[in-house]
Amino acid sequence: MIVDKIKKREQPTAKKNVNKVDIPVGKWVKCDKCKEILYKETLKNNYSICPNCGAYFRMHIDKRIETILDANTYKRFDLDIDTTNPLQLEDYPKKLKSLREKTGLKEAVACGTGKINGEEVVICIMDSGFLMGSMGIVVGEKITYAIEKAIELKLPLIIFCVSGGARMQEGIISLMQMAKTTSALSKLNKAGGLYISVLTDPTYGGVTASFASIADIVLAEPGAMIGFTGPRVIEQTIGQSLPEGFQTAEFLLEHGFIDKIVERKDLKQVLYKLIQYHK
Repeated sequence: MIVDKIKKREQPTAKKNVNKVDIPVGKWVKCDKCKEILYKETLKNNYSICPNCGAYFRMHIDKRIETILDANTYKRFDLDIDTTNPLQLEDYPKKLKSLREKTGLKEAVACGTGKINGEEVVICIMDSGFLMGSMGIVVGEKITYAIEKAIELKLPLIIFCVSGGARMQEGIISLMQMAKTTSALSKLNKAGGLYISVLTDPTYGGVTASFASIADIVLAEPGAMIGFTGPRVIEQTIGQSLPEGFQTAEFLLEHGFIDKIVERKDLKQVLYKLIQYHK
């Protein structure tokens, strides 16, 4: 039969790709600005700044503590409070649990005391990796507690801000944190305490409209986006095009909203000098 005469062809063996490079997962990151692929360790050693174009990456709380405070001086305030679910949203507790496992953080802010070149301060550091640094009940309570401790201990207060605004999952209760933190800062001001806020990318919404922008001295990192709501919403509301660079730290410095733009590598020394001047 003709079928018997057909020879079976052997399947060619797949050629081994000897030039394939084994890149470890999680060791590299892409810069959104210049599109370069960067080794994470190199980025970490460069203050989380792209060595090619100078773009600022967002910093984890632990890294911020490491770059701003003297080694082994940070003492976290031990507040036994947990996030509630006032709107009874089914997915909210699951989201919080997932974020805690992923980021190693309990909430979007860490508060405590530490030293900057030997000068003791009360410090709060927000983290965009936890629900975009949104301000809910716990964030508002922690910051208020830190303000009250700054009054009690007669120490300067420093808050590193990064946030998308009030936490919508907690409804109107999240908006109440604006009034609570602002009221506490009013007491700090009357007591003669120093409050410095550092605005990082991005700082928006209820955080900008409350404690972030009413400091004695308002600093910002280069290129940080700062405002109440996004440019697109504003343009749609007023029906006009916005100026170039609107809501960048540089634009806001030019228009008097912030006092100084400070590069990340210089922040510790600048904060130290401001504390010295106040003393």
